[in-house]
Amino acid sequence: MNRSTVLKWAATVVLGLGLTTACAPAEANSAAPAPASADAAQHSRPNPYQFLPRTRSFSLTSDTVRNGQSMPIDQRSGIFGVPGGKDISPQLSWSGYPAGAKSFVVSMYDPEAPTGSGFWHWVVANIPATTTSLPIGAGTPDSHQLPAGAIQLNGDAGTPRYIGAAPPAGSGVHDYYLTVTALDVPSVDVTAATSGALLGFTIDSHTIGRATLISPTRA
Repeated sequence: MNRSTVLKWAATVVLGLGLTTACAPAEANSAAPAPASADAAQHSRPNPYQFLPRTRSFSLTSDTVRNGQSMPIDQRSGIFGVPGGKDISPQLSWSGYPAGAKSFVVSMYDPEAPTGSGFWHWVVANIPATTTSLPIGAGTPDSHQLPAGAIQLNGDAGTPRYIGAAPPAGSGVHDYYLTVTALDVPSVDVTAATSGALLGFTIDSHTIGRATLISPTRA
């Protein structure tokens, strides 16, 4: 193969790869486009859910947290030292999930926490399929606002409750992922001591849909 042929072949490969990338279908796990904000515009990191098997998306909305906007102060963590933070879990509503959903998992995760493995701020498993929303403050201990059968895991703070956003000073923007996962089973075998990672492994083969709100937040 002469030099001219090699150059033509290389150009064809490069252009072909570019075309493939440009025409690749969007990930089903991707969140809906976020409203513009300074933090969202200046900060772009991979969505941790894009590394999981593709699954159907559905709608997740909140009266307290807007997709693409910073976490409100009430939903930040006074427990972790954020001035004014109240550790109040946000209101969430979801719809359009697969018809085969038999239960849901609600979680909030910060993949950019300085731990090497992110930080699970809130995990609620075994939410019955008849539940399609959680009121504000449902993650407060003894709030009695979670549906019967639902169980809050300790998360990475070691306590079964909602722990608000708490990006360390100087660490830049953290993307907080509020996620509802639809499962094809009515419950999974977990306790409050089950880690968020182990729960994720347990529900992987039962996940039939996922909806996510992303709140880019700095200290």
